[in-house]
Amino acid sequence: MLLGVPDFTLSHAGVDVLGAECRIDSSVSVMRFGQRSGVLCLADGVSLYAQTRLVLGDVVADPCVGIRIGARTIVNVGAYLSGEGGLDIGEDVLIGPHAKLLSAGHAIDDGDEIIARNPITRAQITIEDGAWIGAGAIILEGVTIGRGAVVAAGALVRQDVPAGMVAAGMPARVIRARRGLATPPTLTHSGGLRRVWSKLRNMWR
Repeated sequence: MLLGVPDFTLSHAGVDVLGAECRIDSSVSVMRFGQRSGVLCLADGVSLYAQTRLVLGDVVADPCVGIRIGARTIVNVGAYLSGEGGLDIGEDVLIGPHAKLLSAGHAIDDGDEIIARNPITRAQITIEDGAWIGAGAIILEGVTIGRGAVVAAGALVRQDVPAGMVAAGMPARVIRARRGLATPPTLTHSGGLRRVWSKLRNMWR
């Protein structure tokens, strides 16, 4: 008997494609309306823990709307995953408790002073294989988190995080590369590693 771990499930309301041996807690909710198939797809072995919220909204509003979660990815309790602008999560990803992946927002300039009347902005979030999104982290629309990258707990990520790198802070900045990897991050540059780090730091200012 496993306590605190969701049971295996063969189907879940709102999920279009569900792979083998997926675990989805009964409290996981999907917000979607409109008719379109193949919008929410989970590969084999995905685990969605209690109170996770998957948000698609109007699935015919834009072709980019959708959520894809790769094999063996674990989404911990209370996470909020927005696929309104597109959300592509790779394999073996860890998403910490109460993390928020926000692929859509509202335009704030050149429109109505009432924000709710302005157009929705959309841009896909991509989380590549083996990445770790820490507890309470927030990933904003249009961001890519590279393969094996780490986003620290509580970070607010507005820009891409390269593969194998660690980002932390609010707003988040790349603080270092992961140490001791079998395949280190590729940080080659004609001017040497110091210039690469300088370039990364400037990009995140």
